Amino acid sequence: MPVPALDCWFLTGPTASGKSGVGVELARLIDAEIVSLDSMALYRGMDVGTAKPGIEERGGVPHHLIDVIEPHEEYSLARYLEAAHACIEDIQARGKQVLFVGGTPLYLKGLLRGIFEGPPADWDFRNRLRQEAEQHGPGWLHGRLAAVDPASAERLHPNDTRRLIRALEVYEKTGRPISELQKQFGVGRPANECRVFVLNWPRRDLHARINRRVDEMFEGGLIDEVAGLLARAKPLSRTTAMAVGYWEVIEHLNGERPLPETIEAVKSHTRQLAKRQHTWFRGLSECRFIPVPGRIDDKQYAERIAGLLSEG
Repeated sequence: MPVPALDCWFLTGPTASGKSGVGVELARLIDAEIVSLDSMALYRGMDVGTAKPGIEERGGVPHHLIDVIEPHEEYSLARYLEAAHACIEDIQARGKQVLFVGGTPLYLKGLLRGIFEGPPADWDFRNRLRQEAEQHGPGWLHGRLAAVDPASAERLHPNDTRRLIRALEVYEKTGRPISELQKQFGVGRPANECRVFVLNWPRRDLHARINRRVDEMFEGGLIDEVAGLLARAKPLSRTTAMAVGYWEVIEHLNGERPLPETIEAVKSHTRQLAKRQHTWFRGLSECRFIPVPGRIDDKQYAERIAGLLSEG
């Protein structure tokens, strides 16, 4: 797949950083349509727990790649990039700018640098590795990967089970380390050659925003939303069932923890997610960080971002 999106705009940042509002104002300024850069906004019926922008919040700006699949479906990076390319072509054919808005770093990296299209998922192999990892205990998967692909093992956290298993799967299927096969994926461009903007909050202020958002989600019906998803004929996919905010509520509905502990767990896990997102953005040379000193005015920050290009 060719490296796409060289002439697109990107507005990203950790969860609860205010991307949606600033994105709408920026789209108006540059005459753009918005393409979602959020892996969970793809799913129909997952609205409250994803803080998906509603019709009013979209402010009359066309949005794409929202509500396109059902919660029982899996959706790969390759599939997202294919859909995103189609959106780019469609929007640009109508003389509009393309603005990606969202906080899924893997999607961002794929759009900026292309992807390594490895072997298809082997769920038998993955399940077997997962079972063996549970038997052997913490660190076993990481140690096994270090023996065959030290570069990937150094990059991945020992608790990042999903990516550890994928790296081992690629080695099993190809006989080559995924770190070697992904070299093109790791090459970026200077930030001043790109239009990739990251809303960058002080940690304390971002955590306060996250906590407020989680409270609003529960007040806005998150538990009912999850219960409705579980009542559907087809079970949730692995991805949706493990999404932050959803798996904690699933555990609550299963009687595994009381509501107050569930709310606190969602807050804690969302803060951890924001930290991981920030680490990803710091690792992408294409990103320009826009400091947000404690509060945000959507139009003001949109104008600031648009003005950065004229400053060089």
